[in-house]
Amino acid sequence: MSPSLTLNRPLIWFALAALPACVWLPAPGLRLVAVGVVIMGLVDAWRHLRRDRQNAELMQQALMLSEEGVQITDADNRIQAVNPAFTRITGFTEEEVRGLNAANLVAARHDTAFFQRFWQSLASKGRWEGEIWNRRKQGDEYPEWLRVKAVTDARGRITHYVGTFTDISVHKAREQDLRRIGFEDPLTGLPNRRRLHDLMTSRLRHLRAGESLDMAIIDIDGFKSVNDSLGVEQGDRLLARFGQRLARHMAGGVVGRLGGDEFLVIRTTTFDDHDKWVAGLRQHMGEPFEVGSRTLRLGLSIGSCRAPEDGRDSGVLFQRLESALYTAKRHGRNVSQRFRPALDVQDSPHMALVYALRDALATGDQLELHYQTQHRIHDGAAVGMEALLRWRHPEHGMVSPGEFIPLAERHGLMGSLGNWVIDEALAQMARWRELGLPPLPVWINISAIQMFQGELESALSSGLARHGIPAAQLGLELTESVLLDERAGDIVPRLEALRGRGHRIAIDDFGTGYSSLSYLKHLPLDKIKLDRAFIRSLPEDAADAAIVGAVLAMARGLDLEVVAEGVETEAQLDFLKGQGCTLVQGFLFARPVPAEALIEQWQNGPVTPAGTAALGVEPST
Repeated sequence: MSPSLTLNRPLIWFALAALPACVWLPAPGLRLVAVGVVIMGLVDAWRHLRRDRQNAELMQQALMLSEEGVQITDADNRIQAVNPAFTRITGFTEEEVRGLNAANLVAARHDTAFFQRFWQSLASKGRWEGEIWNRRKQGDEYPEWLRVKAVTDARGRITHYVGTFTDISVHKAREQDLRRIGFEDPLTGLPNRRRLHDLMTSRLRHLRAGESLDMAIIDIDGFKSVNDSLGVEQGDRLLARFGQRLARHMAGGVVGRLGGDEFLVIRTTTFDDHDKWVAGLRQHMGEPFEVGSRTLRLGLSIGSCRAPEDGRDSGVLFQRLESALYTAKRHGRNVSQRFRPALDVQDSPHMALVYALRDALATGDQLELHYQTQHRIHDGAAVGMEALLRWRHPEHGMVSPGEFIPLAERHGLMGSLGNWVIDEALAQMARWRELGLPPLPVWINISAIQMFQGELESALSSGLARHGIPAAQLGLELTESVLLDERAGDIVPRLEALRGRGHRIAIDDFGTGYSSLSYLKHLPLDKIKLDRAFIRSLPEDAADAAIVGAVLAMARGLDLEVVAEGVETEAQLDFLKGQGCTLVQGFLFARPVPAEALIEQWQNGPVTPAGTAALGVEPST
């Protein structure tokens, strides 16, 4: 009988004490009582042993079903038992590894110091957890997340080690993909804008006495017309070949693609020949390109500057490069312009706004998201909301998105601006959740630049994980122009992947673009938003009424939801309801308001649209 059994069961102690009494007690009645106690103790011990055996069998079944690999080794680290997940992950059967030292399965990637820390932790803390590389039966190496616990006997001596591990090779590959997406231009393989900032900062930091940095932004003149004449596929090939030629010419320097048809080059030099260097760039990149059966000679606009003469901060230098390029393009095509102090913001109000927008992005305290709720027609319940970006300039007040969004796209700020919107919307949703407010889906607008720069997926993944928001709670709205923008490439697989992650996809401002219905039916969509231009004159305008009716009928055939934007009157609402529209958004129900105002509305009662009775809120599913 095991010591633990006797120590933990008082009845068994009584049975053991009563056993000799069955013999030496003089009275037969007392002996019978002692026999009864012994029998009761034996029955209790049998029940206890049976329960332990059942628990052991259940634990064995759990180990058999576990997705984590399990290995049990003795005090000398020799494998004694493994579970089926171990075989599935490593390829080794239990018979093949039993008696083998577990260290023989570890990949030759870890040094002696690693294993010293490993065994010291087990000896001092009794456990170790971390990432380790092992080998499969076929010989390939893989990363796993390993947890090891030391098992000791009653005297505190280690008798066994129990380890559980998970194959994290898929997660590592995903991390590498996200890292690549975050720092590499997907079309050319060159560093993207984010990575170029890092590289410029590094080069500035390591400048030695007598060294300078020459920098230039190269913009291909009229590339849209090149794309129109060659087609998107040939245009992409031309951009890739342009980047390859530029990289060969700048061997030892930095070459990257800022986006679209803009490239950045940086060189460290001890020569004072900046203008000659720029002229050499123009001459080399101006050589003809053979594209199919055609020969193309590209015009180039170049803005350049030099560090440390023009600045020592990468942010400032980027601004001055863009200012120089902007001036070059204002003077026509195929022009080079070096930055000079005269090219300050007084000469360019647009650049002053660009610089201010950069500051707003850096601090984050001028940018805001306002939220406009979307409602079901038949009962008025709020079923979602759209996040709308606003910029509250300290001097000019509210700056129109129609003014600063195009500037952000032109000067490479749209990626950062889009990432800010994603993170701010998700952070606000997390705050609402903490306050116990209704978890309504939030829809954000996605630009073409976010799609073609390749940072959208990584920004969404990291933001959702950081704030703990399900992907289904964040909808993505794209305009028809985004769907047709050749810079975004083949957008259908990317939308399918985003939808597969749980995001819902909508087309915003539907009807104002030029996409064909045959293209529309192949897109992975959940919703279309009917542009306010078709709602404004309802129900009096017969043409708009016919268009709205046709779009609603088409949407029903494609099993798509329709949100009518810009609903401001009861007459518009009645017409849409009669046509079978189910969702609306507009001033009749709610104006866009800051998050604080929306919280106040929710806490004071149901969301109340302008001019109507209080409405309920439909919880998100």
